[in-house]
Amino acid sequence: MCAASVLVVDDSPTMRALIRHALKRDPEIVVVGEASNPYEARDKMKELDPDVVTLDVEMPNMNGIEFLKKIMTLRPTPVIMVSNFTAPGAATTLAALEIGAFDCIAKPSAQQGMFESLPNLVKEAAMAKRGMVRRRTGAAVARVAAEPARMRKAGWADLIAIGSSTGGVEALMQVLSEFPADCPPTVIVQHLPAAFTGSFAARLDRASHAKVVEAGGGETLRRGHVYVAPGGARHMIVKPGAQPIIDLYEGETVSGHRPSVDVLFSSVAKNFKGSTCGVILTGMGRDGAQGLLEMRRAGGQTFGQDEETSLVYGMPRVAYEIGAVERQLPLGRVAKKLFSGA
Repeated sequence: MCAASVLVVDDSPTMRALIRHALKRDPEIVVVGEASNPYEARDKMKELDPDVVTLDVEMPNMNGIEFLKKIMTLRPTPVIMVSNFTAPGAATTLAALEIGAFDCIAKPSAQQGMFESLPNLVKEAAMAKRGMVRRRTGAAVARVAAEPARMRKAGWADLIAIGSSTGGVEALMQVLSEFPADCPPTVIVQHLPAAFTGSFAARLDRASHAKVVEAGGGETLRRGHVYVAPGGARHMIVKPGAQPIIDLYEGETVSGHRPSVDVLFSSVAKNFKGSTCGVILTGMGRDGAQGLLEMRRAGGQTFGQDEETSLVYGMPRVAYEIGAVERQLPLGRVAKKLFSGA
């Protein structure tokens, strides 16, 4: 891959030096600049257009959480929060992930040593950014226009599959809050670090009338249940059978991610024999686009979040451009479309 360019933002010269040293050990990463506060970082982002930003929380003039909001609104870029306040499970960590941070890690103590995981996180984040597509191609428009409309049987789908990434934490909270208690079984891949999907599923469960759980593998798909793929080392798929089940397996990253939305959607298209509905929400990159296209070709309904309501119109854009999205919807209408057809 091309070298991943990084802007390091921290008010401590010592910490910037530690991060720079950790990243420079990887030949596929280039630290293109450093900034000691958000205002300096803003100017350097315009000048250098880095693939990834590492960002502290406590800084002069503006804290990192406020600056993260501005980045995601004005110049969406993968951000890795590096702070004493972003340990797994911390309130600041969850706030950063909701806003759209790619990942969060804690600064090491003297006993912990250097940032061993940071180089790999940076390369994963850079891959996500490079997957973004900016323009709709004429060929894709023609394919969508030429495809004949298909009749749908009345009622809900037998299975709903949802994929999301940057901005998806907040988007899923809104969508799941409108799910009825007897919703069709629903499977979700949201790009999150492994340490956070359990607590995220618990938050969704509190917000939804449906039962939301982190998938453990082997669950029989049940009405009224929503299954969130665990972050980290395994993909989640739907396995066929008289009673379809969820399976988790180790494997290489797909579309830059593990778990991958593409892997989940493809398994639904190939293995689930009932009616299906696929939804792709806000996120950087292109994960889920090809899998959603497979679902559409297999006869499933497919929806994508529109540009106006997406925090990052990357994954939904690519899916729309390749003809995978049957209809684009504002976030506030996704659940209504799933359950009332409106």
